[in-house]
Amino acid sequence: MGFEQLIEKVHQAEDALEARERAVVAYAGQAKASWVSAWTPGRIVVAGLVSGFLVGRARPLRAAGSGGQWLQMITALSGMLASGSAQVAAQSADEAASEASNAAAAVAPEGAAATPGTEPDHPDA
Repeated sequence: MGFEQLIEKVHQAEDALEARERAVVAYAGQAKASWVSAWTPGRIVVAGLVSGFLVGRARPLRAAGSGGQWLQMITALSGMLASGSAQVAAQSADEAASEASNAAAAVAPEGAAATPGTEPDHPDA
């Protein structure tokens, strides 16, 4: 097999891969749409009732009463989630402040900063 034939084979394989990728993306979009449309309010309520029943059957209070490890784990996880959300909020506030300062700098012309006590020259004066 010559070098040109090998290059042609690679191009064919790339084209086939791209076609498969487009098909997978289309199938994933279709699956997501059908998944979202399948969750009607009635099904959500039924799923909540069934999961509540199963959790109740597991008797989590007995396990929590015998060992406080579950409560400690939940407390640690809630603290971790709270600190993560606080960090995200601080980062978005910092980004908003920098965007505001950039916008203010873009609005004010570079040489137009007036010094106190000076007035602009008017041709009518």
